[in-house]
This record gives sequence, structure tokens and C-alpha cells, in this order.
Amino acid sequence: MFSFEFAKEAAAVMAANGVHAYIYKRLNPVALLSYSVRHHNAQAGIMVTASHNPPEYNGYKVYWNDGAQVTPPNDKNIINRYNAITNFEDVNFMDFDKGVEEGKIHWVGEDVENAYFNDILSSAITPEMCHKDGKDLKIVYTPIHGTGLIPCQRALNDLGFSNIEIVEEQAQPDGTFPTVSSPNPENASALKMAVDLMEKTNADIVMGSDPDTDRLGVALKHNGEIVYPNGNQIGILMLHYIFQSLKEQGKLPENSYFVKTVVTTPLQEVIADHYGVESFNTLTGFKWICGLMNKMEVENPEKNFLFATEESFGYLPYDYVRDKDGIASVTLMSEVALYYKKKGMNLIEALDKIYEEFGFSQETLLNLVYKGKEGAEKITRIMSHFRDLHPTHLCGMKIKVIEDYQASTIEDLELGTNEKLEFPISNVIGYHFKNGNRLYLRPSGTEPKIKFYIMIQETEGDLAQKKAKAQQVTDEILAFINKTAEDC
Repeated sequence: MFSFEFAKEAAAVMAANGVHAYIYKRLNPVALLSYSVRHHNAQAGIMVTASHNPPEYNGYKVYWNDGAQVTPPNDKNIINRYNAITNFEDVNFMDFDKGVEEGKIHWVGEDVENAYFNDILSSAITPEMCHKDGKDLKIVYTPIHGTGLIPCQRALNDLGFSNIEIVEEQAQPDGTFPTVSSPNPENASALKMAVDLMEKTNADIVMGSDPDTDRLGVALKHNGEIVYPNGNQIGILMLHYIFQSLKEQGKLPENSYFVKTVVTTPLQEVIADHYGVESFNTLTGFKWICGLMNKMEVENPEKNFLFATEESFGYLPYDYVRDKDGIASVTLMSEVALYYKKKGMNLIEALDKIYEEFGFSQETLLNLVYKGKEGAEKITRIMSHFRDLHPTHLCGMKIKVIEDYQASTIEDLELGTNEKLEFPISNVIGYHFKNGNRLYLRPSGTEPKIKFYIMIQETEGDLAQKKAKAQQVTDEILAFINKTAEDC
């Protein structure tokens, strides 16, 4: 509700300390902040946002000179400097308008936004198809009271998608989020008004972005029911479309790669391998994904970035920005939906076709919530139990590899080796089963919960049999986790 006022305060502090500050005149998404940092060769960027959280939250994201969110040691150094302040009256500050008048605070010009949208347009995979037939895809879009309306409409229109219905009740920025309990497009409830409009207008697809427009949720009708693809499935559709289309066009570059997090479906790696695209995994969070992108840019400039994704509904289909980009995700998802509509298929039918070719994958996220001091101790006991358990089998499945990101070890139980895990230290445990399934667990960094990521892959039988078997295995793992957690 007060993000613009807080942003002006931050700019005024910077200006008073001899740092030139650039600020947008209106609310804008995460991607434009990251893009602007890189465009201006700035040392850092600040995004005042509570993201997809309820209205009682405040938020403050800090970006470094590469346009990505800060990682160690910069994040810890910033916090340490903040904690060293004993009297806030000692902080240098100047009047915002005076800072503008003296040329220390600058408004970000339209040239930056125009450059960003030109880069979005140039990143389209099949722009000719979009300009010719984009009007044939009927889209319902909601920014869920956030920053997405103006930029997402512009990006869609630029690419040829003009048949767009907007959820008017959620169109304008409003930090109280009056029509939803939480403005998170991962949740079906946040897309309800958009789905109602889709049914009323017989639209092809619903797309919703969170308030700072870095996440994308999708809904569509399939066999008479409303279906909400999860973040893994949306990522699969995008990734497969990019790789397949570039291959068909003869434009798939050599030395290409994509990035995902360790808790995102391994089926994406299978698809990438089929197209000769190298896969990289990082810890959870786009700051780690973009950190790897920046490292590749410096150390391996011959590598060509194609795509990045994480299971929590974040996607990045180009390298102009160093964070997940909801605007680019909206245009790419529209492109994917149009491509399959021209083939007489919806996105669920497209997913099934991918599953038939590469094997079925099912991903389940289990959140166990334990509040307060006792809850925190419970979460610690659960993590310690799994760390001490050191199983060779789980639910009848043989474990091949155990990863402990806190101990920085990767143990191969088949080979009898124990090597250093080249990842930043994090309280995460991962199990890789011999049959290709995976299980990861970690405490949430922001909420009183422990998360279990179950990833099942099935390659035997027809699609219905694969789905049934995957659900059976998932149910067995869920029962094991719940019983184990209860006993801790």
C-alpha cells in the first residue's frame, strides 16, 4: 500500500549519502527493476514489495549490480551494516523533491521501458505465428491487484495477442487485495474470478500474476473441468516448446543450457538431454539460478542460456533480466497455448503428449506446519531424524544417492563414495532413488513449516497405468512422511 512512499524514502537516503538514485514514476514489476539495474550499470537495486504474501506483510528485495537478488556474502554484509545502526537519527536523509531538483534523484525514463519491451518482443520463439494468429487465442488475465496490468497488456499486444479479457475487479493496484485471501496465483482461489470470467466468455486460458508480477498461474478447461497446471507442468510446457521449436527452426544454439532448482521436476532434464541442452541445478530460489547464470556469463561465455524455472511458478525465458519474469512468462505461455490450439490441442493434452514421449512425472509438495517455539524445535527434530536415519531403502525403493546440503556431502550408496557437494550450505536433504524418483525436504525460510518435495517418474505401461502407479507411490511416501513426522 505504501511501496511508492517507501521507495522514495530509500531514494532520499541514497541521495543524501552521495549515491545517485533512479526511481520509476509508477508501480512496476520485478523484471523492470532488474532490467533497469543492468541498463543503468547500477551498483544495486531495491524493490519494495511483499510479493505474493497477504496484505499484513511488508517486503524489501535487494538486487546487486548483475540485476539478481543478493546472495552471500553481500546479503549478510548488508544485514550486518543495518544491525550496526544504533540511532536512526544518525542516518543521512534529504527531502525527496530537493534530491530531484539537485539532480541526485532521477526518474527512470520511457527509453528504459521501451528497451525492455523490445527485448521481450525479440525473445519470442515464433513471432510470425503470434502476429498472424494471436487474435485467435482468447485470454483472460488478472494482475490480482498488482503491477501487471499495463506491462502484460502491452507485451501481449506487441506480440499480436489482442483478444484479452481483464478481470476488472482485480485490475488496479490495491495493497489490501480485497477480492482474495492471498494474492498468490499458485492457489486456485486467487484465480477464481478469472476462471468465472473464462467460463462466461468461453476463453481458452486464464493467466494470473502475483502483485510484483514475477509468478504466473494458469487455468483452463479440460474435459468439462477446470484444471490448474502446477509450476512444474507449466515449466515443462514452456521448456519443451522452446527446445522443440528452436530445433525445428534450425535455431537451437550449440553449447546451450537451462537452469532449474533441485526441487523442480527431473523430467525437464530428460527433455533437455533429448534436445542436447545441458542442465544445471541450484538451490531453491531464483537468486541462486541467476547467480549461476552470471557465473556462466563470466566464466563460460560460449554457453548459450535458453530457459530457467522453479516449481514455485517462476520462469525466465531470456537473459536480459536476472529474476523470474511474469511479463515474459505471460507472453511465452500465450505463445505455447496458441501453438497447441492451432494443432487442435489444449495444454493438458499437450502435457499428456509430452508424458507419452518422455515418461510421466508427478510432483507433490507436502507442507507440515508447526508454529511457535515448540514448532521450530519439532522441525529441527524432523530434519535431524532424516539426517540420522541414513536409509538404504524407503517405501520399498532402493536409494542410490543421498545429498546433504548442510554437510555439503553427496553419498553414492551403490559406488560407496562420499564426495563434497559443490553447493552453498543449506538445510536441505535429498534422496535419489535407483528408479529415478526423488525426495527432498527442507524447512521453509520464511514460514513455520517443513516442506517435502516428492518427485515420481514412471516409464512403464500406458499413460493411465503410469499415472496410477505414480499416485500409488506418492501415497506410500506421504504416509511414511506423516508417520515419521508424527513420531519425532
